[in-house]
Amino acid sequence: MVTHAKDKTVPPDLAVWHGTGPVRSRRPIYRNQLPPCNHACPAGENIQAWLADAQAGRYEAAWRTLVRDNPLPAVHGRVCYHPCESACNRTSVDSAVSIHAVERFLGDLAIAQGWQLPQDAAPSGKKVLVVGAGPSGLSCAWQLKRRGHEVEIRDAGPLAGGMLHFGIPAYRLPRDVLQAEIHRLEQAGINIVLNQKVEDVLADMRHGGFNAAFIAIGAHISRRADIPARDCARVLDAVSFLRDVGLAAPPQIGRRVAIYGGGNTAMDAARTARRLGAEEALIIYRRDREHMPAHAFEADEALAEGIKIHWLRSIRDIAADSLQVEVMQLDAEGRAQPTGRIENLAADTLILALGQDIDSALLQHLPGMRIKADGTVEVDANMMTGYPGIFAGGDMVPSERTVTVAVGHGKHAARCIDAWLAGARYERAPARDTVGAERLHVWYLAETARTREHLLDPTHRMHGFAEIVASLNADEARFEAGRCFSCGNCFECDGCYAACPEGAIQKLGPGRRYDIDYARCTGCAACYEQCPCHAIEMEAEPVAAEPATRELP
Repeated sequence: MVTHAKDKTVPPDLAVWHGTGPVRSRRPIYRNQLPPCNHACPAGENIQAWLADAQAGRYEAAWRTLVRDNPLPAVHGRVCYHPCESACNRTSVDSAVSIHAVERFLGDLAIAQGWQLPQDAAPSGKKVLVVGAGPSGLSCAWQLKRRGHEVEIRDAGPLAGGMLHFGIPAYRLPRDVLQAEIHRLEQAGINIVLNQKVEDVLADMRHGGFNAAFIAIGAHISRRADIPARDCARVLDAVSFLRDVGLAAPPQIGRRVAIYGGGNTAMDAARTARRLGAEEALIIYRRDREHMPAHAFEADEALAEGIKIHWLRSIRDIAADSLQVEVMQLDAEGRAQPTGRIENLAADTLILALGQDIDSALLQHLPGMRIKADGTVEVDANMMTGYPGIFAGGDMVPSERTVTVAVGHGKHAARCIDAWLAGARYERAPARDTVGAERLHVWYLAETARTREHLLDPTHRMHGFAEIVASLNADEARFEAGRCFSCGNCFECDGCYAACPEGAIQKLGPGRRYDIDYARCTGCAACYEQCPCHAIEMEAEPVAAEPATRELP
């Protein structure tokens, strides 16, 4: 069955005029525009471009396009919450392209094949210090290296990866995959120094001969709750708990574990506790599911693994083996209000997952720094702090805290640092128009089901930290990439060539697209109305200049 997207938007004057009169007032022009997936990606990936290569089976070319924006595709294909898919125009027809699954396939293939990161620039003679080996620091270091700068990352931890290693459980992100992508960055010439905490950034810059610094310390300080607790109560914080598990030194937690919080970290802590042998893992959250900060699929997977969630509950007291909780209710504005009704829940251990703050002590003595109560640092549009030459990103700045946002910060900061080192200021290119589903005319389309990765059955996945999601194979990845509409970008379907009644469309050869012979074009807009991906616009005909005149003698 052939399915059409919504009717294509037609300019008001074009709706009543099709340009076949003696004078052409509008003419078609090929113009690349912005796909919604690219627009929604916090890392700024050129998703449409690498999907096009993957669709053609040019997997290494696809990967090379991908890593120009993001050096960690195998990681992102597993842990990114893929806002690109929520924006995908294909949802108007059947279901979004499984972009993250194709990205993961490319990332895994690159590891298996040993593909190395490209080196684009000659050495600049400049040297940059990056503090923090998490996703933002790794991203910034790679983008600086691409531009020819010498980069050294210093991290206080024993392993590179930051919260990728210490905050995301191995069942979601296998450690060998993470380390393979980090090792590839080291092979590209990025120096990573571990177990070295930077306490005086200016002194480290001066002693190391660095010309600039990027601060990307993760949010490792857990927020505490003002809850009365008796001396024998066992209370852990989620960040430390997950960190210890990541270091293969898990704490004793007992048979019944309660987790206080409603974010993704709370879900990870509960699922990890079950894998460590807890017979019962119970999440306590003071609001309802609709107001839960965790992503819906995280809660669904936790529930499928036997995690219990007590909504609208707030902890009032902690004893040796029990918790006293108060039932809450939401007011008209969605805020949790106490009801006075008390319940007792059995628990051997309480894990607090109430959010994280930043340790920004290394910046507090610097003039011009603007530091918030949670430790985040204010930066300008170019990611520079109030101290010249010191930039910050990732968890260090007020923003959404996700891996992909952190990688995007690192990339943008590197561009700004590169410009600053050259005595200039980075300016973003003007934004192109984003092509929505209403501007498409996918006359060629047949509905196809989205290819989904295989999720391990809950009864089997709780008995260890083996990865719970399997990658697509090559055929599945290529098929899924082929579901892309190529929104706003010509993919040489020949539709315009076939539709033109005057033979004005000229094919330039594979990869070169088309040209228009305006001597033949009547402005009928047949090519525009037919173009499935809205890569053609109708623009006003340029007004010819009046010929010069002179007085006769």
